[in-house]
Amino acid sequence: MGNFLSGKAVAVTGAGRGIGRAVALAAAAEGARVVVNDYGVAVDGASPTSEVADAVVKEIEAAGGEAVAVADDISTMAGGRRVVEAALSSYGRLDAVVCVAGILRERMLFNMTEEEWDPVVATHLKGTFTVFRAASAVMRAQRSGTLIGFTSGNHQGSVSQANYSAAKGGVISLVRSAALGLHKYGVTANAVAPVARTRMSAKVPVALPEIGEPQDVAALVVYLLSERAREITGQVYTVAGPKIAVWAQPRELRSVYAEGSWTPERIAQVLPGSVGVDPMPLLERPNA
Repeated sequence: MGNFLSGKAVAVTGAGRGIGRAVALAAAAEGARVVVNDYGVAVDGASPTSEVADAVVKEIEAAGGEAVAVADDISTMAGGRRVVEAALSSYGRLDAVVCVAGILRERMLFNMTEEEWDPVVATHLKGTFTVFRAASAVMRAQRSGTLIGFTSGNHQGSVSQANYSAAKGGVISLVRSAALGLHKYGVTANAVAPVARTRMSAKVPVALPEIGEPQDVAALVVYLLSERAREITGQVYTVAGPKIAVWAQPRELRSVYAEGSWTPERIAQVLPGSVGVDPMPLLERPNA
């Protein structure tokens, strides 16, 4: 076992399978005591079971680590609180949370139902909020801690996953808001956009030219949880096998100012040549 996270208490949501499981195992291997949260559902969010969280706890314990299972649904405020409370009651502290939990319900936007929209946004975005909300109160008081949300390259947009893309874009804004609001308390917040072979990525309808394994993602997360990353906050990182990349911060590209008030006619004359557009490369991908 390593010591990158020696003495830390870390809670991981969606830790029963895939990337979440890899993060929980890697954190434990580096000395962390881990809260393993997983509602135990299928990819579409159906058929919950507590067995998957318990199984990961047994793996960690078999390797000589410490872990407890929490099978709550983190899309509820009570579920998010119980993840944090489990760390406090079991380990007396909480140093980091990693929100990996997610589901998919794919449909073209013009066919998407409320039942396909709400659970996806609730699991990804609200589920990150509920855990961040409970954890940030603890971390603010102790004046230290790390929040990590999971996003996706699909925050740029998606042909048939508007719900997922909207939620993942929301996670980035939530992470940046947490970084801004909690910086003075010694708390950092970052996001990870993984590209790895999981049961969710298996449903991607196009070939991914750069893809790795859950363990690649876990290595980056462990680093971001460690004291060596204490100065990193408000960032979005992609990890895809051998590649690690950082995403640009949002910024204005070009601007123009009117003399007097704007009118639609004046905008039509000025905007195309002076402000223009920022090309959207993904527009070419559906046709390809």
